[in-house]
Amino acid sequence: MLTKDSVLAYMRQDSYRPRSYDELLEVLVINEEEEQKFCKILGTLEKEGEVVRTRKNKYGLPEMMNLIKGVIRLNQRGYGILLPDEAGKPEVFVYGKKLNGAMHQDRVMVRIHQKGSNSLRPEGEVIRVIKRANKELVGTLERGKQLLQVIPDDSRQIYPIYVKPARKFKIRNGDKVLVSITSWPDANKAAEGKIIEILGRKGQPGLDVQVVIKKHGLTEVFAPGVIDEAKKVSVPVSAEEISLRRDLRDLRMVTIDGEDAKDLDDAVSILRTNKGYQLGVHIADVSHYVKEGSKLDKEAFARGTSVYLIDKVLPMLPKELSNGICSLNATNDRLAISCIMNIDDQGHVLNYDICKSVINVNERMTYTAVNGILAGDKELKEQYKDLVDDFFLMKELADILRQDRVHRGSLDFDFPESKVIVDEKSFPIEIKLLERGPGEMLIEDFMIKANEVVAEHMYWQESPILYRVHEKPDEESLLKVNNVLGVFGHKVRGNKIEPRIFQGILDDIKGKPEEQLISLVLLRSMKHARYVPQALGHFGLASRFYCHFTSPIRRYPDLIVHRVLSYILEGSFNARKRASVEKKIAGFGEHCTMQEIKAEEAERELVDIKKAQYMQQFVGEEFSARIASVQSFGFFVELGNTVEGLVHISSIIDDYYEFNDRNYTLIGTHTGKKFSIGDEVRVQLVKVAVEDAKIDFELVDG
Repeated sequence: MLTKDSVLAYMRQDSYRPRSYDELLEVLVINEEEEQKFCKILGTLEKEGEVVRTRKNKYGLPEMMNLIKGVIRLNQRGYGILLPDEAGKPEVFVYGKKLNGAMHQDRVMVRIHQKGSNSLRPEGEVIRVIKRANKELVGTLERGKQLLQVIPDDSRQIYPIYVKPARKFKIRNGDKVLVSITSWPDANKAAEGKIIEILGRKGQPGLDVQVVIKKHGLTEVFAPGVIDEAKKVSVPVSAEEISLRRDLRDLRMVTIDGEDAKDLDDAVSILRTNKGYQLGVHIADVSHYVKEGSKLDKEAFARGTSVYLIDKVLPMLPKELSNGICSLNATNDRLAISCIMNIDDQGHVLNYDICKSVINVNERMTYTAVNGILAGDKELKEQYKDLVDDFFLMKELADILRQDRVHRGSLDFDFPESKVIVDEKSFPIEIKLLERGPGEMLIEDFMIKANEVVAEHMYWQESPILYRVHEKPDEESLLKVNNVLGVFGHKVRGNKIEPRIFQGILDDIKGKPEEQLISLVLLRSMKHARYVPQALGHFGLASRFYCHFTSPIRRYPDLIVHRVLSYILEGSFNARKRASVEKKIAGFGEHCTMQEIKAEEAERELVDIKKAQYMQQFVGEEFSARIASVQSFGFFVELGNTVEGLVHISSIIDDYYEFNDRNYTLIGTHTGKKFSIGDEVRVQLVKVAVEDAKIDFELVDG
């Protein structure tokens, strides 16, 4: 049968050499009736970058022609780094003059010009943009003498967009605008576009959230058709549906979340058994309501994830589902998929059962309340007296699970986290340090265990799902790590890199002056976790099998796992459905990974902007700070509330300082005075640029 896969399979044979269109027709024995279909398949493969047409009009595979596909990430300094699609391939460095119009996050084809070595990435040139990542950009309008241009807010979007005066908008120099790109840049011409929306004046209150939403291409509202579909499927659980499921409504269970959470997608139950514990993790059965191919499904896929912008949530699903029928609200019958595990006293899963269930949560608990109960708060223990024993049993099991994870080498980076508190006008009024109590930790432990069990179950079922993978650091990253570790008497040895080696180093440096430096270097050496159809393992968790199963209300990969799991549990996973999932699954993973990165960047950017807004009131004041990182141009300091800012090297006037890139220090040429990560310093806040989220400090004399 003539398909994309069959054409690719032919080209992947060792004996294949690039052939012309007519030659392919002949060797594949394609008749006149099939030629139109073949032409369409070949065109699609070329458009998607699976096949390359040479200058002599012959078709071959990229890997046969020294070409690599992937997503290119640009740096504000003008160069790019290609992240290859193929696992195990090294990243490729691309000089600015070799980008040929490729923009940040575009999917591109790169030709390798210079092979890499142990210490250097391979170098290449973009020969083709396969897919543009951003059709719209947010920026600031700059009016020149003859030209109007929009300078993108994202410094990684290195090309200005030239625009014409907008007839329907009254635009002014300095306006924040949304521009649609009408002509892409290339090696010989600039990018062009048209202004489609004026977001506001620079510095206008409330503009920051809208700019972040538009800048990162996030979607704020749902189309009427999606809302209508959500309302239509949001019906109470029927007696017929209950009869088809395991009835667990008499099983005592709770949800445990933050005070402001509304999308409650996981509940937990626990029982003491003769051999240890029975842990139940019960997850909202979103796949029952969001059917494959529906408007809801297409919208959820497009968004990929919910985005949490401090006091504003952009949910993956409409509130009728996310806060309503899918949310495991206490005392309401809800449909779920339950993973019930029997676990021994060492934290090993003896056996498990995964089933479609109907549940009824007894109590909506908060982390604060559970932490209070475990700390011995008498009032809370009295208020929840029927559940107190469960919480102590949960804590007992969670400690065992965590210890088992630590024993196998799971990494534990202890970096402080914070939460920005805003008023009703979204203005920051406080920055609070977040402390993870036993309540937060036990939910994390239980969710990780459920994710591992489901991932391994699906692996041995040979079911096509998205695994959450975190690959080990590559050779180049390890070389940089060892350069720093060597200064402090540590080294990552051997070819087989295991997480327990990293964790051993983290244990050795606990409480030492170099702890923060080495922790940062180890963290930065690791790759970003991603979603792929192969079970490549999770380095950070030291898990051989791992997937995301526990948050289908807010993550599309979890919904995919639920959908396939439901097909299997119902006995309806026929060959047609399997083939359909297998065909799409890799694309799902790529898209969901990109959406997750986009959401993370948006969330982080808004937090940084709010921190800058908060710090404006303190310009001129002095603070105690700790050096968080050192660069050739200065060092970043962190205050006790996690706010970071730069002490530029030009402001340190008592000496000339040189940067040592082996141990990340600045050393005075004449005095020998040294600035290192972790050092305590006294600084004065001298400047805050809110829009750019930049905070500048200077050292206080002495």
